[in-house]
Amino acid sequence: MTVIVKRTFIIALGIFLSGLPHLQAQPEPKERNILAKEATAIGLESAMINDASWNKLPRYGERVFWEGLPANIRQEYITRAEGYLDYNWPVVKATDYLEFIRSGDRRQSVYAECSNALISLVMGELADGKGRFIDQLINAVWYYSEQTWWGWSAHLGAQKSGSGLPDVNEPYVDLGVGEVTSNLSMTWHLFKDEFDKVHPVISQRLKQEINRKALDPYFERDDWGYMGFRGGRPNNWNPWINYNMLTSYMLLETDPLKRTQQVMKILNSLDKFLNGYSNDGGCDEGPSYWGAAGALLYESLEIMKNLTNGKFDVFDDPLIQNIGTYFHKVNIHAPYFINFADADATTGGNPPVVYRYGKAINDPVMQSFGAYLARIGNWGERAMTGRIFDQIRNLGLIHEIRTADAQEALVADFWFPDTEVAGARDREGSFSGFFFGAKGGFNAESHNHNDAGSCLMYYDGKPCLIDLGREEYIAKTFGPRRYEIWTMQSGYHNLPVINGSDQMQGENYKAVNSRFTANSKSATFTTEIAGAYPEDARVKSWIRTYTLNRGRNFIINDKYELSEVTGATTSSNLITYCRVTQVKPGLLKFEGDGFSLNMIYNPRNVTPEIEFIEVTDRTLKRYWPDGVTRIKLNFINPGYKGIHSVVFSGT
Repeated sequence: MTVIVKRTFIIALGIFLSGLPHLQAQPEPKERNILAKEATAIGLESAMINDASWNKLPRYGERVFWEGLPANIRQEYITRAEGYLDYNWPVVKATDYLEFIRSGDRRQSVYAECSNALISLVMGELADGKGRFIDQLINAVWYYSEQTWWGWSAHLGAQKSGSGLPDVNEPYVDLGVGEVTSNLSMTWHLFKDEFDKVHPVISQRLKQEINRKALDPYFERDDWGYMGFRGGRPNNWNPWINYNMLTSYMLLETDPLKRTQQVMKILNSLDKFLNGYSNDGGCDEGPSYWGAAGALLYESLEIMKNLTNGKFDVFDDPLIQNIGTYFHKVNIHAPYFINFADADATTGGNPPVVYRYGKAINDPVMQSFGAYLARIGNWGERAMTGRIFDQIRNLGLIHEIRTADAQEALVADFWFPDTEVAGARDREGSFSGFFFGAKGGFNAESHNHNDAGSCLMYYDGKPCLIDLGREEYIAKTFGPRRYEIWTMQSGYHNLPVINGSDQMQGENYKAVNSRFTANSKSATFTTEIAGAYPEDARVKSWIRTYTLNRGRNFIINDKYELSEVTGATTSSNLITYCRVTQVKPGLLKFEGDGFSLNMIYNPRNVTPEIEFIEVTDRTLKRYWPDGVTRIKLNFINPGYKGIHSVVFSGT
């Protein structure tokens, strides 16, 4: 277990980004079934296109498109592929799979490089068009065909035989299998004719293995948790895998009846994801996870629209619209976004998806925000990354997105009453001055941290009070010892410690009566967090309130009532990326990136303890490379009742 002390070094192993479906404990889903109802309304079987014409992406033989790419992008694709001309496809050994249960290491680099090789060779041959990379693509096909399993060993616990080694008798479709299946299906679609010129068994074997390892098991099973058919609320695994399955089925399957059945299963599963979503469209997994949740839901819905010549269209549904607009509302000042739970503090978003989603729901703010993200991220200036299907589609959008109106979305305030997340800034359209975000909720949300009632505060678009996010994922992250990890604990969030007790995990530990109000002068979020603490906290009531007085200051206020004062420490903790110094009793100075703020507190009530924490974890270091500071405002004599406030203002 990592120990945090002054000048602490934080050490973690490492992993791959993914979440486990069983972590979600949520209210019972609402049976909206938006997608199934739309399928019935349009008569899906007769509305679906039964050939490949739904797929408008350029094929290998459409040389005008490929040779018309910007010269630097085309050359970059070719150069990437040339780097794999002599690539020696590695054997995936039993010990590679076993590493997860032996050390907890989830990185599986042996798989990542193979995926990069496949994608690079496909895109390089499309750009080059001379057949130079066909033999290595055939080797890729044979390599994946011979491989036992295409997934990530951290997910093998879903097998009856348990974690460690994949069971060939029980193929399991996880996130990794879905990604490989999508890329191999596009490889088959693009190069089947070229493979057949060499030997007909190549494309035949590839299609057979895609079906055997992924498509058939997915279609035959309904008991995998992320599908949602056995109850509970699926998380981002659902749209992530369903999107890959949908594209793959539609690229390979030719039988009209089977196509309809396959699509309906996917729609029914996506409905389970949507049924569990709050009406407000808030993503409790955070904006960086939205890219693998709401964004991939959108991608599937767009494909459905293409598959039916525009007849399947749910983009006017309020929930679908809310899921989209959530993303731009939680922008602080890109690349910084609100990052509660395991979400990353910064994200580049996915500019073409944000743009296209905004266009689909007729939201010009979201659409222009996608163009803005493209501009600040230099999207479209270099070769793409990601799935083959997505890269090809996005190549055709470069001119449209890079010439579109581009503006950052900086809403004055927002409130997601179901998700219980709020935020506000000094003024609409500007990142100058204060921004705060706050949450209520409960401590069994997806990718949960014990953070009911926590906040973050930025100034001039830069971090002051922060949500740490997560360390690199390891086996422990999604196991019974998750809350031994310091970043998951409420003591390392902007929250009180009450009679020595942090918040507890579980759906019964929650905030209540969360409310948000805003007008032209101020914005206030308030919530009762006593219920998020265990019995040992001896707390009857603890009302946490955040108030932004626009253009003036930001206030954190606690009004509390205890049933007992045990003598253990009660404190109000703050986590900051600023350098903190005590100017005098009652005044702390916070120095951030280009700004400084004063924090006024009552020295008769609390004594500050300033603790610097050095960050060495690879994931946290991306956001907080200079280390973070925890301020513990220790109550001198809390008493049974009290009120405590701190006020932040410009220096």
